[in-house]
Amino acid sequence: MNTVLITGCSSGFGLAAARHFLAQGWQVVATMRTPRADVLTPAERLRVLQLDVTDAASIRDCIAAAGRIDVLVNNAGIGLLGALEGIPMDRVREIFETNTFGTMALTQAVLPQMRERGSGVIVNVTSSVTLKDLPLLAVYTASKAAVNAFTEVLALELAPFGVQTRLVLPGRAPTTKFGENARSRMDGSIPGPYAELAGRVFADWAQSTEAVTQAQDVAQAVWRAATEADAPMRIAAGADAVALMP
Repeated sequence: MNTVLITGCSSGFGLAAARHFLAQGWQVVATMRTPRADVLTPAERLRVLQLDVTDAASIRDCIAAAGRIDVLVNNAGIGLLGALEGIPMDRVREIFETNTFGTMALTQAVLPQMRERGSGVIVNVTSSVTLKDLPLLAVYTASKAAVNAFTEVLALELAPFGVQTRLVLPGRAPTTKFGENARSRMDGSIPGPYAELAGRVFADWAQSTEAVTQAQDVAQAVWRAATEADAPMRIAAGADAVALMP
């Protein structure tokens, strides 16, 4: 029976993906910074492990406890809204530590076992904002665009060992906690000269009637990336993301 390890399973995309893989009969290692027993129905094929992707010891302990991992889904991420001029660099580094370096570190920790077996799939969840420039998202977009490039180059390194990498690019998902969490990091990130721009941006988002992405859209895209040998490198998740794909 195949095993998938998914990061960021306390809510949103990660939670939906964990439920989807369980429904398909897989063994699921659902990881969270603060494990919660109430978000996933207990099952024989489910393990919930603590994992902070920014902490080397946490990564080491989680991988040791997980054992064999056939598919790694790097989903954990945090958002940030704001004009670059108003964002302290320690906040910028926080975003990259989770979204970019955390993805790299966990991938690095899982690679030896996949390489030795000659099989495995790494699925990195990024964002459709890397397909369309949007104001006030420069830092977040940069952190996800870096993962796009990382994933595509890594595919070349791992091909001789039978290990594949894939990208899932979700669209806008107002039903998840991403926007709420991103706004919680906005203190002082909109300097006065940028207030008019920010007001227009927020008004446009609030009034948008475009199709949005549901968590299940992402779960299905992750499943496709993990299980279809001929899946494309980049898979859009959600109607709005699909519309942006070249």
